[in-house]
Amino acid sequence: MTLLTIVLLIFGLVLLVFSADWLVKGASKIATAVGISPLVVGLTVVAYGTSAPELSVSVMSAYAGQADLALGNVVGSNIFNVLFILGVSALIIPLVVNQQLIRFDVPVMIGVSFLLLALCWDMSISRADGILLFALAIAYTVFLIRMSKKETNAMVLTEYEQEFGKKPGKPEWLKSISLIVIGLAGLVIGSKWLVDGAVEIARYFGVSELIIGLTIVSAGTSLPEVATSVVAALKGERDIAVGNVVGSNIFNILTVLGLSSIIAPNGIAVPHAALIFDIPVMIAVALTALPIFFIGYKIGRPGAIFFLCFYVAYVLYLILGATKSAAFPLYHQVMVHYVAPVSGLILLGVLYKAFKQPKIIA
Repeated sequence: MTLLTIVLLIFGLVLLVFSADWLVKGASKIATAVGISPLVVGLTVVAYGTSAPELSVSVMSAYAGQADLALGNVVGSNIFNVLFILGVSALIIPLVVNQQLIRFDVPVMIGVSFLLLALCWDMSISRADGILLFALAIAYTVFLIRMSKKETNAMVLTEYEQEFGKKPGKPEWLKSISLIVIGLAGLVIGSKWLVDGAVEIARYFGVSELIIGLTIVSAGTSLPEVATSVVAALKGERDIAVGNVVGSNIFNILTVLGLSSIIAPNGIAVPHAALIFDIPVMIAVALTALPIFFIGYKIGRPGAIFFLCFYVAYVLYLILGATKSAAFPLYHQVMVHYVAPVSGLILLGVLYKAFKQPKIIA
């Protein structure tokens, strides 16, 4: 491993973050100008834009034959998005959740997570599976835009003012399109640097590409989601902050893995470790979001601490396992036989209590 490898990885991450920001700015201005509501902008344009690093990295990895990195990037990003990003955002300010997220989008996130597990059951995501996932991504996006279009222009303008504190300005089409083009180009270059650097580091330390994808690459490619949701939380832009995370997770499974498995020469092989542990953890995290959201339709600071503690526990599990630490067997026993069942019972209790109490409508 050379200094150039580390420099490429760092510059790749930086370029990904800035490129995603340019892409989101350009696309958001165009979307709001044509009358798409802020929630749908958060679930689609912003979520898809901030997930562009995951898309470019996973597609590049799959094409280069590093399927473990592609799958680990998506699964790790989805876990990171819910546990870390929502956790940090809700620590800054309790996030009130729009009813549409509870009734439709979070169940969709949970549903596509289970669908991924079913598709991976034969230890691979084939090209046919990828076509199915990508078709569902198109259907989901079209549905959201059609639902948004049913709102009147006056409703959209009012919602925009409530969300951003100002009226949307006239779109600067040339500037917006230029930002989109530059952002996309930066994503392609940055993802290549990041993938090359991550693979080289994994080989040097003898760590599997799956673990690198689940940790370093997934956290790195999720930096745009971190920045977007945290800034949105600071500004009080509730729909953008939460919608960005939920939309990104849906996009990661349907579009990122869909396109990656279509482009990959032989589809994406699913490692046994991902099938029996990481994907089930991703599903558990998605399920965890529902009862937390149901508490008055908000994510409070207790929920934020719960999310962050679980993310730390998950990363520690990966590190101890990858390094073959002597403490790993005991940690594994504690997590599987005590922490997981107790947490599940607590969440069931929270969900039951939530159904019994009045809801605060966002």
